[in-house]
Amino acid sequence: MKTAGKNVCIILILIFSVISCAGGGKTEKKEKALSIEEHFQLAFQAAERGNLDEAATEYKKALKLDSKHVKAHLNLGIVYGRQGKSKQEISEYKKVIRIDPKFAQAHYNLGVAYYEKGDLKSAFSEFQKALQINANYVEAHNNLGNIYFRRGKLDEALAEYTKVVETKPDYAKGHFNIASVDRQKGKTEEAIASFEKALEINPKYAEAHYQLAFIYYEKKDFKRSLQHFDLAGKLGMVVDPKFSELLKPYR
Repeated sequence: MKTAGKNVCIILILIFSVISCAGGGKTEKKEKALSIEEHFQLAFQAAERGNLDEAATEYKKALKLDSKHVKAHLNLGIVYGRQGKSKQEISEYKKVIRIDPKFAQAHYNLGVAYYEKGDLKSAFSEFQKALQINANYVEAHNNLGNIYFRRGKLDEALAEYTKVVETKPDYAKGHFNIASVDRQKGKTEEAIASFEKALEINPKYAEAHYQLAFIYYEKKDFKRSLQHFDLAGKLGMVVDPKFSELLKPYR
Protein backbone atom coordinates (compact mmCIF):
# COMPACT_ATOMS: atom_id res chain seq x y z
CA MET A 1 0.00 0.00 0.00
CA LYS A 2 2.90 2.29 0.72
CA THR A 3 4.22 1.66 -2.78
CA ALA A 4 0.82 2.47 -4.29
CA GLY A 5 0.76 5.68 -2.27
CA LYS A 6 4.14 6.64 -3.59
CA ASN A 7 2.97 5.96 -7.14
CA VAL A 8 -0.07 8.21 -6.63
CA CYS A 9 2.23 10.96 -5.35
CA ILE A 10 4.53 10.61 -8.35
CA ILE A 11 1.55 10.77 -10.77
CA LEU A 12 0.22 13.88 -9.01
CA ILE A 13 3.65 15.52 -9.15
CA LEU A 14 3.87 14.77 -12.89
CA ILE A 15 0.38 16.19 -13.49
CA PHE A 16 1.27 19.39 -11.62
CA SER A 17 4.52 19.58 -13.60
CA VAL A 18 2.64 19.34 -16.93
CA ILE A 19 0.14 22.00 -15.79
CA SER A 20 3.01 24.21 -14.66
CA CYS A 21 4.81 23.81 -18.00
CA ALA A 22 1.64 24.55 -19.95
CA GLY A 23 1.10 27.71 -17.90
CA GLY A 24 4.71 28.73 -18.47
CA GLY A 25 4.23 28.34 -22.24
CA LYS A 26 1.32 30.78 -22.23
CA THR A 27 3.37 33.34 -20.30
CA GLU A 28 6.23 32.92 -22.76
CA LYS A 29 3.89 33.59 -25.72
CA LYS A 30 2.67 36.79 -24.10
CA GLU A 31 6.25 37.92 -23.60
CA LYS A 32 6.92 37.39 -27.33
CA ALA A 33 4.08 39.71 -28.44
CA LEU A 34 5.70 42.58 -30.34
CA SER A 35 4.95 46.24 -29.86
CA ILE A 36 3.89 48.63 -32.62
CA GLU A 37 7.38 50.08 -32.86
CA GLU A 38 8.97 46.64 -33.00
CA HIS A 39 6.76 45.68 -35.95
CA PHE A 40 7.58 49.06 -37.51
CA GLN A 41 11.32 48.49 -37.15
CA LEU A 42 11.09 44.96 -38.52
CA ALA A 43 9.19 46.34 -41.52
CA PHE A 44 11.70 49.13 -42.05
CA GLN A 45 14.64 46.72 -41.92
CA ALA A 46 12.93 44.29 -44.30
CA ALA A 47 12.30 47.10 -46.79
CA GLU A 48 15.95 48.13 -46.60
CA ARG A 49 16.94 44.55 -47.43
CA GLY A 50 14.56 44.59 -50.37
CA ASN A 51 12.18 42.07 -48.80
CA LEU A 52 9.04 44.02 -49.65
CA ASP A 53 6.49 41.29 -48.88
CA GLU A 54 7.84 40.94 -45.34
CA ALA A 55 7.91 44.73 -44.95
CA ALA A 56 4.27 45.03 -46.02
CA THR A 57 3.26 42.27 -43.59
CA GLU A 58 5.01 43.94 -40.65
CA TYR A 59 3.60 47.39 -41.41
CA LYS A 60 0.12 45.83 -41.53
CA LYS A 61 0.73 44.21 -38.13
CA ALA A 62 1.73 47.60 -36.72
CA LEU A 63 -1.42 49.12 -38.19
CA LYS A 64 -3.60 46.43 -36.62
CA LEU A 65 -2.31 47.66 -33.27
CA ASP A 66 -2.68 51.33 -34.21
CA SER A 67 -4.73 52.11 -37.31
CA LYS A 68 -3.72 55.80 -37.11
CA HIS A 69 0.05 55.24 -37.19
CA VAL A 70 0.77 57.73 -39.99
CA LYS A 71 4.36 56.66 -40.59
CA ALA A 72 3.32 53.03 -40.99
CA HIS A 73 0.68 54.05 -43.54
CA LEU A 74 3.21 56.26 -45.34
CA ASN A 75 5.90 53.59 -45.45
CA LEU A 76 3.42 50.91 -46.48
CA GLY A 77 2.49 53.20 -49.36
CA ILE A 78 6.15 53.47 -50.32
CA VAL A 79 6.47 49.66 -50.24
CA TYR A 80 3.40 49.32 -52.46
CA GLY A 81 4.93 51.84 -54.84
CA ARG A 82 8.13 49.80 -55.05
CA GLN A 83 6.01 46.73 -55.77
CA GLY A 84 4.21 48.53 -58.60
CA LYS A 85 0.88 48.49 -56.75
CA SER A 86 -0.10 52.08 -57.49
CA LYS A 87 -3.74 51.76 -56.40
CA GLN A 88 -2.78 50.51 -52.93
CA GLU A 89 0.06 53.04 -52.75
CA ILE A 90 -2.30 55.95 -53.40
CA SER A 91 -4.81 54.55 -50.90
CA GLU A 92 -2.21 54.53 -48.10
CA TYR A 93 -1.12 58.13 -48.76
CA LYS A 94 -4.76 59.22 -48.69
CA LYS A 95 -5.19 57.50 -45.32
CA VAL A 96 -2.24 59.50 -43.97
CA ILE A 97 -3.77 62.75 -45.21
CA ARG A 98 -7.15 61.92 -43.65
CA ILE A 99 -5.41 61.36 -40.31
CA ASP A 100 -3.02 64.32 -40.65
CA PRO A 101 -3.88 66.78 -43.47
CA LYS A 102 -0.70 68.75 -42.70
CA PHE A 103 1.67 65.87 -43.44
CA ALA A 104 3.64 67.44 -46.31
CA GLN A 105 5.47 64.26 -47.31
CA ALA A 106 2.20 62.39 -47.77
CA HIS A 107 0.98 65.08 -50.20
CA TYR A 108 4.33 64.98 -51.98
CA ASN A 109 4.38 61.17 -52.25
CA LEU A 110 0.80 61.19 -53.48
CA GLY A 111 1.83 63.76 -56.09
CA VAL A 112 4.68 61.52 -57.26
CA ALA A 113 2.31 58.53 -57.50
CA TYR A 114 -0.10 60.56 -59.64
CA TYR A 115 2.79 61.90 -61.74
CA GLU A 116 3.97 58.37 -62.48
CA LYS A 117 0.44 57.43 -63.57
CA GLY A 118 0.41 60.40 -65.95
CA ASP A 119 -2.23 62.29 -63.94
CA LEU A 120 -0.39 65.62 -64.03
CA LYS A 121 -3.38 67.65 -62.84
CA SER A 122 -3.70 65.68 -59.58
CA ALA A 123 0.08 65.59 -59.17
CA PHE A 124 0.29 69.37 -59.58
CA SER A 125 -2.39 69.86 -56.91
CA GLU A 126 -0.62 67.62 -54.39
CA PHE A 127 2.78 69.27 -54.92
CA GLN A 128 1.12 72.64 -54.32
CA LYS A 129 -0.46 71.34 -51.10
CA ALA A 130 2.93 70.08 -49.93
CA LEU A 131 4.38 73.54 -50.57
CA GLN A 132 1.54 75.26 -48.71
CA ILE A 133 2.63 73.25 -45.66
CA ASN A 134 6.38 73.56 -46.29
CA ALA A 135 7.35 76.39 -48.65
CA ASN A 136 10.95 75.11 -48.79
CA TYR A 137 10.09 71.59 -49.93
CA VAL A 138 12.80 71.33 -52.59
CA GLU A 139 11.55 68.17 -54.30
CA ALA A 140 8.01 69.57 -54.56
CA HIS A 141 9.31 72.74 -56.26
CA ASN A 142 11.42 70.60 -58.57
CA ASN A 143 8.49 68.39 -59.57
CA LEU A 144 6.22 71.38 -60.12
CA GLY A 145 8.94 72.65 -62.44
CA ASN A 146 8.93 69.32 -64.25
CA ILE A 147 5.19 69.56 -64.86
CA TYR A 148 5.53 73.11 -66.19
CA PHE A 149 8.42 71.94 -68.39
CA ARG A 150 6.36 69.07 -69.82
CA ARG A 151 3.56 71.54 -70.58
CA GLY A 152 5.99 73.83 -72.41
CA LYS A 153 5.69 76.59 -69.78
CA LEU A 154 9.41 77.31 -69.62
CA ASP A 155 9.28 80.54 -67.61
CA GLU A 156 7.15 78.93 -64.90
CA ALA A 157 9.43 75.89 -64.90
CA LEU A 158 12.50 78.09 -64.54
CA ALA A 159 10.91 79.96 -61.63
CA GLU A 160 10.37 76.68 -59.76
CA TYR A 161 13.88 75.37 -60.52
CA THR A 162 15.34 78.67 -59.36
CA LYS A 163 13.52 78.31 -56.03
CA VAL A 164 15.07 74.83 -55.77
CA VAL A 165 18.68 76.03 -56.06
CA GLU A 166 18.02 79.10 -53.89
CA THR A 167 16.75 76.81 -51.13
CA LYS A 168 19.36 74.12 -51.67
CA PRO A 169 22.36 75.35 -53.72
CA ASP A 170 23.98 71.90 -53.76
CA TYR A 171 20.94 70.21 -55.37
CA ALA A 172 22.50 68.98 -58.61
CA LYS A 173 19.19 68.09 -60.23
CA GLY A 174 17.98 71.68 -59.84
CA HIS A 175 20.99 73.03 -61.75
CA PHE A 176 20.53 70.32 -64.39
CA ASN A 177 16.89 71.34 -64.86
CA ILE A 178 17.78 75.04 -65.14
CA ALA A 179 20.27 74.05 -67.84
CA SER A 180 17.56 72.10 -69.66
CA VAL A 181 15.29 75.16 -69.71
CA ASP A 182 18.15 77.39 -70.93
CA ARG A 183 18.92 74.91 -73.68
CA GLN A 184 15.29 74.90 -74.79
CA LYS A 185 15.42 78.68 -74.90
CA GLY A 186 18.58 78.60 -77.03
CA LYS A 187 20.76 79.99 -74.24
CA THR A 188 23.68 77.65 -74.88
CA GLU A 189 26.34 79.27 -72.71
CA GLU A 190 23.99 79.55 -69.74
CA ALA A 191 23.04 75.90 -70.23
CA ILE A 192 26.71 74.85 -70.25
CA ALA A 193 27.35 76.78 -67.03
CA SER A 194 24.42 75.09 -65.25
CA PHE A 195 25.30 71.60 -66.50
CA GLU A 196 28.87 72.18 -65.31
CA LYS A 197 27.53 73.34 -61.94
CA ALA A 198 25.52 70.11 -61.64
CA LEU A 199 28.71 68.15 -62.36
CA GLU A 200 30.68 70.19 -59.85
CA ILE A 201 28.20 69.02 -57.21
CA ASN A 202 27.92 65.47 -58.56
CA PRO A 203 30.76 64.46 -60.93
CA LYS A 204 28.96 61.14 -61.59
CA TYR A 205 25.84 62.79 -63.00
CA ALA A 206 25.74 60.75 -66.22
CA GLU A 207 22.90 62.65 -67.89
CA ALA A 208 24.67 66.00 -67.39
CA HIS A 209 27.77 64.58 -69.10
CA TYR A 210 25.59 63.31 -71.93
CA GLN A 211 23.86 66.65 -72.49
CA LEU A 212 27.21 68.44 -72.52
CA ALA A 213 28.43 65.92 -75.11
CA PHE A 214 25.57 67.00 -77.38
CA ILE A 215 26.16 70.71 -76.81
CA TYR A 216 29.90 70.50 -77.45
CA TYR A 217 29.26 68.45 -80.60
CA GLU A 218 26.95 71.21 -81.85
CA LYS A 219 29.68 73.74 -81.04
CA LYS A 220 32.17 71.55 -82.98
CA ASP A 221 34.27 71.11 -79.85
CA PHE A 222 34.67 67.41 -80.58
CA LYS A 223 37.37 66.76 -77.98
CA ARG A 224 35.13 67.88 -75.11
CA SER A 225 32.15 66.19 -76.68
CA LEU A 226 33.98 62.85 -76.70
CA GLN A 227 35.18 63.31 -73.13
CA HIS A 228 31.65 63.84 -71.82
CA PHE A 229 30.18 61.15 -74.08
CA ASP A 230 32.64 58.53 -72.82
CA LEU A 231 32.11 59.51 -69.19
CA ALA A 232 28.36 59.27 -69.61
CA GLY A 233 28.73 55.74 -70.99
CA LYS A 234 31.08 54.67 -68.19
CA LEU A 235 28.60 55.97 -65.64
CA GLY A 236 25.83 53.79 -67.06
CA MET A 237 24.07 56.15 -69.46
CA VAL A 238 22.39 54.34 -72.37
CA VAL A 239 23.78 56.30 -75.31
CA ASP A 240 22.30 56.76 -78.76
CA PRO A 241 24.22 54.55 -81.25
CA LYS A 242 23.67 57.18 -83.96
CA PHE A 243 25.41 59.80 -81.83
CA SER A 244 28.24 57.35 -81.23
CA GLU A 245 28.65 56.95 -85.01
CA LEU A 246 28.77 60.72 -85.47
CA LEU A 247 31.63 60.96 -83.00
CA LYS A 248 33.71 58.08 -84.47
CA PRO A 249 35.68 60.23 -86.97
CA TYR A 250 36.94 62.45 -84.12
CA ARG A 251 38.41 59.69 -81.97
